[in-house]
Amino acid sequence: MSKMIVSSPDDEAFLKAVELIYDAAADPGVWPAALHAISARFDAAGAILIWQRDDGKFGTVASEGIAEAQKDYVESGWLGRDIRAIRGLERGYFFNGEPFSDSHICTPEELATNPFYTEFLTRHDLKWFGAVAVSPDPHLAVGLSVQRRPDSAPFDAEELKVIAHFGRYVEKSLRLSIQLIDAEVSKIGLAEALANLGMGIFVLDALGRVIFQNQSAEAIMGDTIQLHQQRLLLTSRAENQAFQDAMASTLRAEPVDLLVDPKPILVQRESPQRPLLIYPMSLKPRSDLNDDFVRRAKAVAIVIEPSAEEPADPALVRDFLGLTLGEARVASLIGSGLAPKEASTRLGIAEETVRTVLKRVFAKTGVGRQAELATLLTRLSMATKMK
Repeated sequence: MSKMIVSSPDDEAFLKAVELIYDAAADPGVWPAALHAISARFDAAGAILIWQRDDGKFGTVASEGIAEAQKDYVESGWLGRDIRAIRGLERGYFFNGEPFSDSHICTPEELATNPFYTEFLTRHDLKWFGAVAVSPDPHLAVGLSVQRRPDSAPFDAEELKVIAHFGRYVEKSLRLSIQLIDAEVSKIGLAEALANLGMGIFVLDALGRVIFQNQSAEAIMGDTIQLHQQRLLLTSRAENQAFQDAMASTLRAEPVDLLVDPKPILVQRESPQRPLLIYPMSLKPRSDLNDDFVRRAKAVAIVIEPSAEEPADPALVRDFLGLTLGEARVASLIGSGLAPKEASTRLGIAEETVRTVLKRVFAKTGVGRQAELATLLTRLSMATKMK
């Protein structure tokens, strides 16, 4: 296939997929279509999302073209025999968030003889994959995988970069979508589902007016976030300007706006209160619903108050310190007071790997000790509890 610049508004297939990814945030039923659009960008057979919570709850979503294969994968117990998932975990790809493909985890001989390839994939006319792990929640592991048929070429390095880029949009959308999947939004309605979420939700209409806020959002409002004439305002001038600019582009939803790197807005509060993190996101729920709220809702501001009892969200540490996801995972745990051995157990990697990654974190952040890293995270107001 021809290579396209990922960040170009001229990449129509990429943009179509990003639009659907954001649509899926408020309507999880859109995920199969979004995954199909992602796979279409690569002329692939389909794409899947696999997610697992800390409590062991497991789920998959697949595009229509490979839905039967994914059903077989779950029902026939291939998860425990999937060399791609096993090797990806063993070799740290789910830890570090780097995109990977068949060539990263299997030898040519294994491609020709391993049962996952010769039995499962062959049965469903599939072979090649490109994947990336994303981190929409500290307690949730998610993998995005794009699947190609045997008569296609393996994924190359440039295509894996595009998959990784898709992963950042998927990560942002899943922050809301996974919550709504648990709330069974299709049964109870969007407004009721949003009302019951444990994170702050402000829903805006096309003019940027707040038409809904849930109880968690109301509890957050105060000196930092206020409502004035139905407008959501931040009291800090600089933070408010950043927020208003982000919401304006979110409501405008032009191609160039969709391609902006999806990072949250950090809202500082007076000590000892923890900061707020705001994720602006476009909303386009299903148009076939006869619901006035759904028709008016055009954007959502997701407001998250990080827990003071847990390490910082690795995705946030990554974004604010300019680290890789793997480095951010280590920084978050070490910065919260865990020793390298404890962090290695928590992450499921070798202690030596933690120490090696920690050296890179120190080099990138300009600190030299665990206490200094904790102080740095404290200054960012993302980790206040230290042992």
